[in-house]
Amino acid sequence: MGLLLPSMLAGMLLSVLGQPLCSLWCKLLLLLCWLREALWSPSIESTGPRQDKEEPNKTPEGEEGGSLLPTIPVSVNYHFTRQCNYKCGFCFHTAKTSFVLPLEEAKRGLLLLKEAGMEKINFSGGEPFLQDRGEYLGQLVKFCKAELSLPSVSIVSNGSLIRERWFQNYGDYLDILAISCDSFDEEVNVLIGRGQGKKNHVENLQKLRTWCRDYRVAFKINSVINRFNVEEDMNEQIRALNPVRWKVFQCLIIEGENSGEDALREAERFVISDAEFEGFLARHRGVPCLVPESNQKMKDSYLILDEYMRFLNCQNGRKDPSRSILDVGVEEAIKFSGFDEKMFLKRGGKYVWSKADLKLDWLPKTQSSRPPLDQRTFNVGWQCVEATRGDGVLLRSGEDIDVGTLMRLPSSELPQHSGVDSAPAE
Repeated sequence: MGLLLPSMLAGMLLSVLGQPLCSLWCKLLLLLCWLREALWSPSIESTGPRQDKEEPNKTPEGEEGGSLLPTIPVSVNYHFTRQCNYKCGFCFHTAKTSFVLPLEEAKRGLLLLKEAGMEKINFSGGEPFLQDRGEYLGQLVKFCKAELSLPSVSIVSNGSLIRERWFQNYGDYLDILAISCDSFDEEVNVLIGRGQGKKNHVENLQKLRTWCRDYRVAFKINSVINRFNVEEDMNEQIRALNPVRWKVFQCLIIEGENSGEDALREAERFVISDAEFEGFLARHRGVPCLVPESNQKMKDSYLILDEYMRFLNCQNGRKDPSRSILDVGVEEAIKFSGFDEKMFLKRGGKYVWSKADLKLDWLPKTQSSRPPLDQRTFNVGWQCVEATRGDGVLLRSGEDIDVGTLMRLPSSELPQHSGVDSAPAE
């Protein structure tokens, strides 16, 4: 075909030039039409079927740019500091920097997230109460609730630095306080890295539970199941503390954080198998507030912001940062987050997370000047119930209790737990 085209073109040119001038223009027009078909038609050079041009935004799902709509950051975990006063051996967000954004810059980033669709913010670390003795955190909590009007504001903390005055100043703006507690055996806590000298982590947990009740903050417990606590039976203690949620994680390896040459921790000795994790869950299946999270559910189902407000992508087993939302905006930065929205929804990442929507029924505390109420058996019609005697000791449902101080959470208002595999996870 390459040799035939020049010969045909020469013949047609000679034919045209031999014609009278009056018909020359007609012949030239026909010649141009022939050239257009001969040179531009895909049928001349291609023996296969003609391929339609791919429409924009129709790339296969899962590839970069494959989503027709931008990811909405409904629930965000902001690790604004990496510094911590504990040394948990399995920690997967370690003190690799001491950087903390100026308060106003952090607020600017939170505003950008709200404008992009954020409904829930969770502040974590490191230890979030370490910065300015909790004042920095308190200002962010107040800003998110009072000015941004976010439905849910929560904190994850080891609890060792929290004081009652913080609740007095900022408790109204906080929906959920999650306290990390991996064991109710203080010797195990020391082995894990939660030892604080003369302070007792378990005793402090009970004090924080009381403050959450007194200042109307939903109380939650996070536990990382590892080699040192996988055989522990926590049923009695969890039921007594009665958190609205007990989040149970499987110990997770993250390269560069708790594994590898440049890591600050060596978590390999803490790792347990999937079967061992399932055994722990089976032992605690009867706890209604149990929320399990295996490595598979956890790895890519969180939107994590680091101290520079960069999304961290964990798809390759390490934390690869995006550019900061303060520099490129949320929509651009979130493209590189590696966020698995399907897994987020599958694990129950979106749930009833505002204390207003939870309809917690906070009854007035019993005053010591009042005569003691009659002791009675309280028949449980609720999913997560806590009660205290007059001396402040927590009692399990069904025992003789003083009902003067009682928090009740209707099961109809929470996601139903039909077993450990279907429990929500956030």
